Amino acid sequence: MKTVLKVFQWVHGLMALLFASAALLLIAISARMGWQAALGGFDAGAAQIIIEAVGLLAAAVVALQIAETIVEEEVVRDADISAPTRVRRFLSRFFVVVIVALAIEGLVATFKALHDDPSQLPYAASILLATAFLLAAWGVFVYFNRKVEELEPEAMEEAKSEDHKLK
Repeated sequence: MKTVLKVFQWVHGLMALLFASAALLLIAISARMGWQAALGGFDAGAAQIIIEAVGLLAAAVVALQIAETIVEEEVVRDADISAPTRVRRFLSRFFVVVIVALAIEGLVATFKALHDDPSQLPYAASILLATAFLLAAWGVFVYFNRKVEELEPEAMEEAKSEDHKLK
């Protein structure tokens, strides 16, 4: 069984590496877009390209945060994500990044729709509404999860004791 768990640890490490590689590629593409926009002149077209580059950077942040979370939770800590405290911590890290990235993408889509095709505004609004729904759902999850944690204070202490592995 330990061999199987070690294989899973390696697979998680490989996945984290792929997420980090994707993030670096997105950062490079975004930087190239920004550089080309700056060389092309400071006009509305350049602003639109910069806004799209910001959207790519938001996706890069998500990919990098997912990679970091996988490495910290599955490789370094080798934690079993089953206790309420660990679930809340893991999902909270993930949701913070996803919600911020979706909000940025919604704003990028809004700007793009305003300048290019106003008929796309409902789609941009739907991204922002879905983001607001995710934020509210996350808040409800944290609220109920905290109630469960009060029943298991030892799980919180155990999760906190593993934080030393990350220092």
